[in-house]
Amino acid sequence: MRNVLTLLLLIAGIRIHAQSDEKLASIIDSLDKIDKRYSIENPIWRGQHPTTFTFQKMEAKIEQVNSMRPYLEDLEALGREDLTEQGYINRSIKLLQISNEISEVDYKIYLIPFNAEGGFFNRPSFFLPNLPFETKQDYEAYLRWLPSFAQYISYNQGLLEQGVKEKIQAPKVIVLNIISLLAPWTGEEINNNPFYTPFNVMPSAIGEQDQLELKEKAAKIIGTDILPAYQQLEKFLKDDYLPKAPEKVGISEIKNGKSYYENRVRHFTTLEITPDSVFATGLAEVARIRASMDAVLEEVGFDGSFEEFLAFLRTDEQFYPISPQELLNYAAWLSKKAEGQLPRLFSKLYELPFTVEPVPDDIAPKYTAGRYVGGSKEQGRPGIYWVNTYDLKSRTLYTLPALTLHEAVPGHHLQNAIAAELEDVPEFRRNYYISAFGEGWGLYSEYLGEEMGMYDTPYDLFGRYTYEMWRACRLVVDVGLHYRGWTRQEAVDYMASNTALSIHEVNTEIDRYIGWPGQAVSYKMGELMIKKLRNDASTALGEYFDIQEFHYHVLKNGSIPLPILESEIKSYITAKKGE
Repeated sequence: MRNVLTLLLLIAGIRIHAQSDEKLASIIDSLDKIDKRYSIENPIWRGQHPTTFTFQKMEAKIEQVNSMRPYLEDLEALGREDLTEQGYINRSIKLLQISNEISEVDYKIYLIPFNAEGGFFNRPSFFLPNLPFETKQDYEAYLRWLPSFAQYISYNQGLLEQGVKEKIQAPKVIVLNIISLLAPWTGEEINNNPFYTPFNVMPSAIGEQDQLELKEKAAKIIGTDILPAYQQLEKFLKDDYLPKAPEKVGISEIKNGKSYYENRVRHFTTLEITPDSVFATGLAEVARIRASMDAVLEEVGFDGSFEEFLAFLRTDEQFYPISPQELLNYAAWLSKKAEGQLPRLFSKLYELPFTVEPVPDDIAPKYTAGRYVGGSKEQGRPGIYWVNTYDLKSRTLYTLPALTLHEAVPGHHLQNAIAAELEDVPEFRRNYYISAFGEGWGLYSEYLGEEMGMYDTPYDLFGRYTYEMWRACRLVVDVGLHYRGWTRQEAVDYMASNTALSIHEVNTEIDRYIGWPGQAVSYKMGELMIKKLRNDASTALGEYFDIQEFHYHVLKNGSIPLPILESEIKSYITAKKGE
C-alpha cells in the first residue's frame, strides 16, 4: 500500500511539474512574441551589411517594456517546487532578463547611452572589423547604408539632451573621457576617420579605377553626412552637456540614484544583498589577500615596505614589455600553456578556437588591460582575447598570466564557448551573460592558475594576488563611489595603495566603475560563491571528489544566477554521496 501511495504522489508531482512547465513555456513564448514585435533586426550585428542602419528607438522600447510588465508577476509566482530543474533555471534567467529591462526604463538610464569606455558613437569599432570587404559589391553595400548611421548619432544626442532636462546625466569625469574618445571620429582628415579604414587597404581583385571611385564616394559620404553628425555631438557635449554634468561621481547623484544602485547590486550579484554587506565583504577580503601578498615580499627577500615594493614593481623595466609584439607573443604563449592544462581539469572542452589580438587603437587609451570578444561557429569567427598594447609602460608582465587565465582559458573563452554549444536549452539562455557567474568564473580561473602551474615566479604570483586584490577592492570602491559619497581620488588612492596595478590602469579602472555602477562587484561575489561550493563539495565527498566532475556541473547549464548554481552543486553532492 505504501509503495502504491508513493507512486501516486510521484505521478501527481510529475503532472504538476508538467503543467507548470507548460505555463512557463507559454509565458516565455508570449515574451518572445513581444520581443519580436518591437525588436529591430539589423544584420550588421551578424557580420552582414544592412540596407540601412536600423535601431530601436526608446519610445518603442518603453512600449515593449510596458507590454512585458504583467508577465513579471506570473514568473515570480512560479516557485522551485512547481517546476522541473531546467524549467526553474529557464524561469530564473528570464526573470533576471526582463527585470533588468524594466529597471533601465523605470530609472531612465537610457538617457545615459555611454560609459567610460564609449557607447553608441564608437560601436563601429566593434562591428566594422566583422563586415565583409572583399568585393566591389561589399564596398557598395557599405556605402549604401553608411549615410543612415548619422541618424543614429543624432537620435542618441537627443537622448542626452533629454537627460540634461531631467537631470539624469553622466558625471563630468566620464563626459571628459567621451570627448577624448570622440577625437578619431571628429577629425577633419577623412583618411584617418575609422569609417574610412576599409578603404586604406583594398583587395587587389578590385580594379584601380573602381577603387578610386569607391574611395571618392566614401570620402564624400563621411565628409557630408557622418562627420557633421559627430562634430555636432562633440560640440553639444562640450558646450551644453559638460557644464551641467554632476561634479560628484556617484550614481546616487542622479534622480532616484541610490535606489538604482541598490537595484544594480542585486542585479549584478543575482543575490538579495545590500551595498553595505558588499562593502563589508570587500574589507574582509582585502585584509585576507594582503596577508598572501606580504608572504611574497618575504619570499623574494625585499628589503622595504609594502608601498616601496609596489613602487619597485611599477618602475623596474624588467616587468614591462619593450614592444607591442612582445606583449602579444607572451599572451599567446601563456594562452597555449594554459590550454595544455585543460584536459586535466575539464571533461568537456570547446570546439570554437580563439586568437590573440591587440585592442583596437581608437578605443585602447581608455580601455582595460584585456577583454574577451566572443566568436561564433555559425559566422566563422573565432573568440578573441584582446590585449591592450597602448602605453606599454603601464602593461605589467607579472599580471599577464592572471589576465590570460581570466579572459582566454579556462576563463571567458572556455565558459562562453561551452555555453554557446549547449543543446536542449532555449536560445535566450545560450546567449545570455550573467556577470556574477561569468566574471566569477573568470576570477576563479585565475585561482586555478596556481594548480595549473601558470605562475612561474613569485612576481607572477604577486600579480595573481594583485588581480584578486583588485577585485576585492572593487567591492569597497564601487560601493564607496556610488553609495557612500567617495570622491574619485579616494577610490584611486585606495586601489593604488592595495594593488600593484599601474597607475594608468588604476585610473582607467576607477573611471570604468564610475561609468558602470554595480557591475564591478559581480566578480568577487561570483568567485567567492564558486570557491565556497568547491570547498563544500570537496569536504562532503572527500576522496570521491572529482575536479573534472565539479567543473562540469558548474558549467553544464551555461550562465546562471548564483542561487541556482548553489542549488545545482548541492544536488550534485547529494547524488554523488548516494552512489
